[in-house]
Amino acid sequence: MKKLLCSLFILFIPYVLSAQGILVEGVVTDLNNDPLPGVNVVVLGSTIGTQTDFDGRYTLQTSVGKKLQFSFIGYKNVVKKVTTLKTINVVMEEDAQALEEVVVSGYGIKRQKRALGYATTSVVANQLSGKVSGVNLVTGTRPVLFDRLQIRGTSTATMSEEPLYIVDGKVLKNEALQNLMQREPYKIKKVEVLKGEQAIQRFGKRGKNGCIIILTKNGTYNPDTETYESYVENPFQLPALHPFSTFSIDVDKASYSNVRRMINNGQNLRKDAVKIEEMVNYFKYDYPQPTGKHPFAIHTELGKSPWNKDAKLLKIGLQGKTIANEQLPASNLTFLIDVSGSMRASNKLGLLKKAFGLLVNQLRAKDKVAIVVYAGAAGVVLEPTSGKNKEKILGALEQLEAGGSTAGGAGIELAYDLATKHFKKNGNNRVILATDGDFNVGDSNDKAMEDLIVEKRKTGVFLSVLGFGYGNYKDSKLEVLADKGNGNHAYIDTMQEAKKVFGQEFGGTLHTIAKDVKIQIEFNPSLVEAYRLIGYENRMLAAEDFANDAKDAGELGSGHSVTALYEIIPKGVKSNFVPEASMPKFTKEVTTDNLLAHIKFRYKKPDGETSILIEKGIEQTVQNNLSADFSFAAAVALFGQLVKTGNYTNNASLDLVLELAIKGRGEDKAGYRAEFMRLVELYPSS
Repeated sequence: MKKLLCSLFILFIPYVLSAQGILVEGVVTDLNNDPLPGVNVVVLGSTIGTQTDFDGRYTLQTSVGKKLQFSFIGYKNVVKKVTTLKTINVVMEEDAQALEEVVVSGYGIKRQKRALGYATTSVVANQLSGKVSGVNLVTGTRPVLFDRLQIRGTSTATMSEEPLYIVDGKVLKNEALQNLMQREPYKIKKVEVLKGEQAIQRFGKRGKNGCIIILTKNGTYNPDTETYESYVENPFQLPALHPFSTFSIDVDKASYSNVRRMINNGQNLRKDAVKIEEMVNYFKYDYPQPTGKHPFAIHTELGKSPWNKDAKLLKIGLQGKTIANEQLPASNLTFLIDVSGSMRASNKLGLLKKAFGLLVNQLRAKDKVAIVVYAGAAGVVLEPTSGKNKEKILGALEQLEAGGSTAGGAGIELAYDLATKHFKKNGNNRVILATDGDFNVGDSNDKAMEDLIVEKRKTGVFLSVLGFGYGNYKDSKLEVLADKGNGNHAYIDTMQEAKKVFGQEFGGTLHTIAKDVKIQIEFNPSLVEAYRLIGYENRMLAAEDFANDAKDAGELGSGHSVTALYEIIPKGVKSNFVPEASMPKFTKEVTTDNLLAHIKFRYKKPDGETSILIEKGIEQTVQNNLSADFSFAAAVALFGQLVKTGNYTNNASLDLVLELAIKGRGEDKAGYRAEFMRLVELYPSS
């Protein structure tokens, strides 16, 4: 009997060994024998797993006979069977297609067909955080993949203790790094982590908190993907050949706050980002309110050009009627908010939430707000809610978090559908789009978006567009959307700007008093040798467009003002700026009219389709001294021309800009004019 029991025990030993736990350890390397940190080691058929540390080492409790799968982004999977041996070393081979196929979401990793051609978030942070020894991912409450990587050894989470990020040999700052890791992970070829003395030896004191080195596939990563439209500066025109100057008004002010951001941050100022008319119109001028039947008043002023002794400067001002906030019609507002991965930065979604909070706090019970968001897809997060329920609206805003791609087209469709469904007759129906403008799914090109907005504006719903952030800011795209959506475009870089847009200019931001406003000036060839419009290059219209009511133009909001400047060379004055041209044989100059020019305006009521005409003559009387407003507007216009390296500044300097701005500072209650002077002083003179 003892012999039988002994035999059965010997036969049972393999089953006992296979069932009992065994601690497996090993090292995972690549074909070059370099350790691979962050490799996933999983027991197939179970939820048991671990990751390799900084030196590629792992340990795992499992059972004999089980299979271990080794997986790592960019490498082919390896499967090893567990035997009685306690050490299993693995060599992994690179997979050239793996990075292109992987999409990492905020809640895990999944495979994606390559045909999509994009990835939603970063593969890099997922590879490193919690998997590379000494590397943590600092996040909020939601499991996002990238907020900030931190190498252990510095226990606090201040910005000064972040590791050094090197991409293709260049130091990359947080904003640009997020753009790469969240939106362009497919460009990444290799990631290396240096710690302690190793990082200090290589990068000096900058590497004291460690270093994360990223190599992209082409080795020349460019983090700046901002886009701006380029325009040719308006030249001088001969009135005998071009008697009419026709353009659409522009109340957009995005250019000034964007330029301010660049100067304050010490960035190179992009010339195409400077739109002189938007910079001039950023400031409020002391134009009297309209008193007649029209919703705006017209003011003109003629003086000597500060930068050209041979020229005159003509200022044309439009002042929209100011309607008190409590008298504004009921609003049907739909917030369309970009919550894609690129909006994760604090100066994007974080600032956006606080900015919209200023708007919500001014809403009345009769106003309603809905919130639509878009990332990989679009959705409604708040059905139309009365302005008296401010806590509910603010709570919905506060819950928003960023992650994913940007289905901008789908978001616009959904927002307009919701606004149309709850349309208020005789009310203010408006979609307010807030984004960095980086659409990358669906109808993403400017023309497709333009066609979509042109179609949607037929609903009677207006569109305001607010830009946030930098690095991938798409100014050109957002301006198209605002122009075609019968709305305005602003860029919010600080809470100060948010207060200006949603506080001081609340009515103008939300309520339109006139649409499709056009200006046409006919200059008297007997008094004017040549003229040019300063700025408005992207608002120019053909002469025949002025009377064409089907031609879209700009909108004027409650309390908004518009200023335009013309530089004029008087008849008979010799100037290098006057273009040479052959005069038509049958052209006859008008000599009996003493007016310098004749100005005409056309506008439509917000719900109208037929334009209304206003006309006014401009006298040739020249003021010896420019008014304060005139002087300041000239200072801003000159600064814009100098920054853009314009052809007609006559060798003027930044000192002249400051001189004009000081003369035109005036009362300046809010301090915006003083701020402009500080920006001029910060701007390099050479």
